[in-house]
Amino acid sequence: MKDILAELNPAQKEAVEAINGPVLILAGPGSGKTRVITHRVAYLMRVVGIKPHNILAVTFTNKAAREMESRLNALVGEQVKNLTLGTFHAICARILRRDGQAIGIDPKFVIYDDDDQISLLKKSLQQLGLDPKQYAPRALQSVISNAKSQMLTPSDFSRKGRSYFEEITQRVYERYEKLITASSALDFDDLLGKVVELFRKSPETLLRYQSRYLHVQVDEFQDTNLVQYELIKQLAGKYRNICVVGDPDQSIYSWRSADVRNILNFEKDFPDAKVVLLEQNYRSTKLILEAASGVISANRQRKEKGLWTENEVGFPVSVIETYTEQEEAQYVVNEIDNLVRRGEVKPGDCAVMYRTNAQSRVLEEAFIRYGTPYKLVAGTRFYERREVKDVVAYLRLIQNPLDSVSLLRIINVPQRGIGQQSLDELSRWAGAQGVTEYRALQLLAESKDTSAALPFTARTVKALTGFAVMLENLIGKKQDLNTVELFDLLIENIGYKKYLEAMPDGEERWENTLELRGVAQDYRDLSPQEGLSAFLESVALVSDVDSLVEKSDTVTLITLHQAKGLEFPVVFIVGMEDGILPHFKSIDDPTQLEEERRLCYVGITRAGKRIYLVRAFRRHLMGASTVNRPSRFLRDIPSQLIAKNSTEESGAGLATAMEKRQEPLIPVDLPEFKAGEHVKHGVFGEGVVVSYQKKGHDAEVTVAFEGAGVKRFLVSFAKIERV
Repeated sequence: MKDILAELNPAQKEAVEAINGPVLILAGPGSGKTRVITHRVAYLMRVVGIKPHNILAVTFTNKAAREMESRLNALVGEQVKNLTLGTFHAICARILRRDGQAIGIDPKFVIYDDDDQISLLKKSLQQLGLDPKQYAPRALQSVISNAKSQMLTPSDFSRKGRSYFEEITQRVYERYEKLITASSALDFDDLLGKVVELFRKSPETLLRYQSRYLHVQVDEFQDTNLVQYELIKQLAGKYRNICVVGDPDQSIYSWRSADVRNILNFEKDFPDAKVVLLEQNYRSTKLILEAASGVISANRQRKEKGLWTENEVGFPVSVIETYTEQEEAQYVVNEIDNLVRRGEVKPGDCAVMYRTNAQSRVLEEAFIRYGTPYKLVAGTRFYERREVKDVVAYLRLIQNPLDSVSLLRIINVPQRGIGQQSLDELSRWAGAQGVTEYRALQLLAESKDTSAALPFTARTVKALTGFAVMLENLIGKKQDLNTVELFDLLIENIGYKKYLEAMPDGEERWENTLELRGVAQDYRDLSPQEGLSAFLESVALVSDVDSLVEKSDTVTLITLHQAKGLEFPVVFIVGMEDGILPHFKSIDDPTQLEEERRLCYVGITRAGKRIYLVRAFRRHLMGASTVNRPSRFLRDIPSQLIAKNSTEESGAGLATAMEKRQEPLIPVDLPEFKAGEHVKHGVFGEGVVVSYQKKGHDAEVTVAFEGAGVKRFLVSFAKIERV
């Protein structure tokens, strides 16, 4: 017991030792939340004597689950393997493979990712005679996902408002459900909802899981939706030893149906809950923490916490105004270069965060232009690459031939002379026969009828039946070959290497295929059926930040949403303007505005040593050049926390002054330049002044640089010297 509790502060120790009944741990950013969670599980096992088999620990990302498992391994050793530890989706997938047959779910179901869902929605629209250009599949997916997160079936949905769009959505939702069921597939929302349905319809199954899990622990509870909360309450219904850990101030995923009310109302659902506050921050300096507290304190939907730290006072907050988004990016690159050159940081210590993905373009251009290494989180993810998805689709089809999305994706990969028109005919013919596309292929292969009754040419029939025979052969081998052997046989049978090598970037695509093979090797020691199933499940459930290489010594470009859970010594938040952060769609909605404020708070609290809040006076946005006011969140940062050399006016003064005059703030003394003068810039090198023009309290200088072209600067910002 001494070893487990020795490194904990009093509040952390209280949270670890609170083991009976419901517990709510409100954990501020950088407060050692993961340490508390892992030590709590270790305490239950080593001190209380709870068997690992009887503990359930749920989190939201594979990355967080791996971190938890690694720390627990250091505390309890090999026993960690007997815990039920993982993401909501992974745990629910295992439950459904084991017990889903009670509600008609095939244990060999495949998991449809985002792209698969869009494909199926397009097919649903096609079958209903609706135009995908008029009814965007992406918008329909969002509405349907939101309905599922609220446990609304198509029939439930139809009882809601009856606008024309809702009527169309209900019809598409209903057809989508029929198609996904026929494909023996589940989407991500189904993984959660079907377990809740299983437990409701099969009380004996629920009782078995309730009896097993004496203790239920949930991380990032502020990110749960209605289905997840219902699932947690079901599992903890017998013993009520439920511990939830989270922070309503970091609830930023309402667009994924996360509901901050779950954590705010936990004490209403569990009146006897013990509440523990983790308020000591180990990550940030005092000034960063005070700035973040100033921003978040304006919110109403929160539980008050008094964050504090024993860390150093640290550097003041840098509030930087630039003229354009290009200058904004130039400033970020230049400042990182200065910090690295002075030996204060390494590139990998720095992160640039932004509200929308579109903001990354100008940043990337600046990093490339100046040769500064960077990594962009949410570029093309490995598992979204075409060649990877092709091979995975083949393996999914071998596992579950009813998977129509996978079949239609790869039936002509590599090319077999089966065009889109033939695929449309196949789907129509299968529908007319009342069977899936796979069964339709079997019927073609079995039939000796080559008459005009078939809607295909003889050449197309030959191509389709040839594919069917090849697929049947691979399906027949899956019982005898491990995951890697099946992978190799597949690649050989379809001639995939030769197919890729004929492409301009074929070598890179083949390397990605081999990388996927390396993943498959992790499952080669399992039985053939178990190995293939586990491999496909792991591929389907990988999440956005799982592939982020933390050790890479390059600057990280990342959205504020993706940055949650990460930390960096130096953080730049760009686009600190009304309309960007907060986003223009949220400004008139008090609830959404509070979430935007939480997003800003999350960004600031990712920083350990330095925080830069950067904005552009003029920005090209949505096809137009606009002048944006400073973010209203800047007003909430006490002026004494802001570096005096970042702007002449700061905090509320900065925002108020800008609102009044809508022009850049500047120092009093400005150097003047004449056309033809030779000048030097820290980034662009030497150039010649083209023009100099007064701009209110500032001035604009245009300079032609050799190699970099013509650039415009505000004199108050640009570091330009005469040669």
